[in-house]
Amino acid sequence: MIFSKSFGYAVRGVLYIPMLEDTRRFVQAEEISEKLVVPRHFMSKTLKKLAKAGVLSSSKGKTGGFALMPETETIQLIEIFNLTDGPDTFPNCSMRMQACHHANPCPLHGQMEGVKQQLRQVLSNTTIGDLLKGDKADFLESITTHYQPII
Repeated sequence: MIFSKSFGYAVRGVLYIPMLEDTRRFVQAEEISEKLVVPRHFMSKTLKKLAKAGVLSSSKGKTGGFALMPETETIQLIEIFNLTDGPDTFPNCSMRMQACHHANPCPLHGQMEGVKQQLRQVLSNTTIGDLLKGDKADFLESITTHYQPII
């Protein structure tokens, strides 16, 4: 796994909302967590964090929930990554060695620096809108199907 569960849940949650916005304004966190097979508390916490940051709008009450903001589709994935994982996550050592840096590198430091730079580029050059392009039915199935290990 390259990215954290928090980042994956956040992106999938944001992408799920417009699938239902044609029929209603707000989508409740309980429904999102159920359809995406994500713990409800974890999804609620993640969506609230995104709403606080202005990625989503939220409304309380029986018909409340979460909706996309007009500018959500232009948000780069790196912004969501920074919200969920923190901007200092990429500098961390891939082998989780505390003293790893350019002057005291771990055995993978040199190779991983290039990979980290490529990941930053992909996240910086990809927007939510980029991920929403294509067939809604196939897309909805791809984000709601959870990982099943091959035995």
